[in-house]
Amino acid sequence: MKEYSTGNIRNIALVSHSSAGKTILTEAFLHITGATTRMGSINEGTTASDFDEEEIRRSISLYSSVIPIEHKDTKINFLDTPGYTDFVGEMISALSVVEGAVVVVDAVSGYEVGTEIAWNYCDKFNLPRFVVINKMDRENADFNKAFTSVEERSSTRLIKVQLPWGEKQDFQGVIDLLSMKAYKGDGKTPEAIPSDMQSAAEEAHMELVEAAAEGDDSLLEKYLESGELSAEEIVKGLTEVVRKGEFIPVFVSAGEKEIGVLPLLDAVVNIFPSPDLAGEIKVDGAAGEESLSANDGGPLAAYVWKTTADPFVGKQTYFRVFSGMINADSRIWNSSKDTEERIGNIYVPRGKENIQVKLIHSGDIGVCPKLTVTATGNTLCDKGHPVKVHIPEYPTSLFQVAIFPKTQADSTKISPALTRLCEEDMTLSWHQEPSTNQTILQGMGDQHIDVAIRRAESKFQVGLDVTIPKVPYKETITKKASAMYRHKKQSGGAGQFGEVHLRVEPLEGDAFEFVNAIFGGSISSSYMPAIEKGIRNVMKEGIIAGYTVTGIKVEVFDGKEHPVDSKPIAFEIAGREAFKLAFKDATPVLLEPIMQVKVIVPEENMGDILGDMNTRRARVQGMDTEKGQSTVTANVPLSEMQRYTTDLRSITGGRGIFNMEFSHYETVPSHITNEIIERKAKEDAAKEA
Repeated sequence: MKEYSTGNIRNIALVSHSSAGKTILTEAFLHITGATTRMGSINEGTTASDFDEEEIRRSISLYSSVIPIEHKDTKINFLDTPGYTDFVGEMISALSVVEGAVVVVDAVSGYEVGTEIAWNYCDKFNLPRFVVINKMDRENADFNKAFTSVEERSSTRLIKVQLPWGEKQDFQGVIDLLSMKAYKGDGKTPEAIPSDMQSAAEEAHMELVEAAAEGDDSLLEKYLESGELSAEEIVKGLTEVVRKGEFIPVFVSAGEKEIGVLPLLDAVVNIFPSPDLAGEIKVDGAAGEESLSANDGGPLAAYVWKTTADPFVGKQTYFRVFSGMINADSRIWNSSKDTEERIGNIYVPRGKENIQVKLIHSGDIGVCPKLTVTATGNTLCDKGHPVKVHIPEYPTSLFQVAIFPKTQADSTKISPALTRLCEEDMTLSWHQEPSTNQTILQGMGDQHIDVAIRRAESKFQVGLDVTIPKVPYKETITKKASAMYRHKKQSGGAGQFGEVHLRVEPLEGDAFEFVNAIFGGSISSSYMPAIEKGIRNVMKEGIIAGYTVTGIKVEVFDGKEHPVDSKPIAFEIAGREAFKLAFKDATPVLLEPIMQVKVIVPEENMGDILGDMNTRRARVQGMDTEKGQSTVTANVPLSEMQRYTTDLRSITGGRGIFNMEFSHYETVPSHITNEIIERKAKEDAAKEA
């Protein structure tokens, strides 16, 4: 691959609902430009962009991959992104390093949930975009229906740049409204527009000319005078209105048959901005925020948007150079970690293949192996001019599983494996839950977690089992009570003796208070730490259902000791058992975590959401509807929300989103408390058996 300077680079994300045909479009790009001798197949697992073993096994994209296409002295870095909702983090990472997006729409299905998610993120990143209505050769393909489905939901005007030449099995090419020529098959030879399509083409051409004229005052004047613009002038005007976000051009294609692919590549080169024309980016510098543009001579700012770890290849770091250049065999500063990294060889990625180069120009995307500390989201820069590129905002992952090692050998590898997985994926996180003593892994959904678990097994040789996490209930009391316990053990030689009288009473919140209220010395003060230790150990283990005891005051008011047989261990046991007895007499209850939940769904799903919330013991705090989106705010027990990610997708067809955060603890209703206690008794019985 030859060297391309900043002005001859385009960075474009391919985004869509799952299975709209992005991966096959990249195969068509590679084949039609001569980069490959035959197109890869998803079924055979031979595509350039879906090369991971999990992607091949599932026949869907799970990770964003870079496919550079050389066309008309320009290198187009296409970033093929996953369309499945669980892997939205990969799409966000890709959108953060491009200047434009191609939204691929299935000609049969039209605008789908994944299209909506991708569209909203393109809006968030303020990206100019194309719409490609793909798979026009499918049975039931309908260009007008697919076009209308997108148009109805877009706040930006759509403008047709092509019309399909036939549909379904009769789809044979495209009518190009810029040149007013027809292109059959691979589109290499122009021909006259068929007579039956001439009037539709002329009408659409006039709309296109009017849209292009809006992009430039001189073009508008010429159009008003002559009523016509040349193809070059239309492209010039169209480029302006697309880059300003005033219009979205619409193209047609059948990726598998390579129809409409060349005109699409032409449009990408002519209309989308190169990195140096896309505007400056804001970065955090030593003296505050500063602006940088894509310029080889500028200070270095390279953002690490993706990392992968492989036991055979090692760690691969994918970066986008926003300013300056990166040379092979150089030293570079990681401003996120305040550490110097040594860059060895650098490469241009093409799927799983890496093409070695000497330098990566400003605006380009590269990869380098074996960096020591660099992780996704870090910035690489000059040590003398440290900057940090802003990390995009990722959705909060709320799908949790508890992780267990499959074998004893796996238990020591869990922490490093999970840390490395989460370094690669900004929507994965893990933590140790102290109240339940479980390792918790959080992701975007069950598929996301499943892929992470399989990746841990194949890449890091760690066997992991998963289960639904325990709810961190707490145990407490609702009234005062007192009890005594005498521990006496005589087995020849020195015995054990300790007697403790104590009372318990409720305290607000998570407080614990231990009071020595003995007067007259019935128990020496030296034994008090042992009594407290016994009580604290029981509090950790729980008494009625195995959960942490909280919100309690313990007062030791009497007892007895033996001059010979009393020992700290005897009072530890007596204190522990007296506490258990008093606790059971003080009307104990379970407390459960209550979450503040905010659910945003399409207006038509509002009734279903409220009905579902009622089954979850929710207390709705408020409802609001704006621009067709309804928001429900409610307090819901955590135990009722553990698989809500999956349930919400099912109710809303994937269009609903939610977030939740801890609010407070509340008493568990008695019938549910009984179920929890019974479940604990069964678990204990099973362990003993």
